[in-house]
Amino acid sequence: RKSRSHSSKSAKKTMSPKTPKKRSSCSAKVTTTEVDILSPAAMENIYYIAHNAADCLAFRGFGWPNSKKKKKGTKRKKN
Repeated sequence: RKSRSHSSKSAKKTMSPKTPKKRSSCSAKVTTTEVDILSPAAMENIYYIAHNAADCLAFRGFGWPNSKKKKKGTKRKKN
């Protein structure tokens, strides 16, 4: 085996000192534009992320009402 040198750990980029971020004023107006979910670009995106029509609608915010969400990463206890 070849031993790895520890020089790669010391070659980390140095963090610049944190500068305080300026908050925008509360009077700033937020502009939202209506997005067409049936546009060609949106349809191409949904083609790659959804597996079926129900997934497509759920991703677009039209899921089943009162449905239970899946719990990801839960393991069952063995007896």
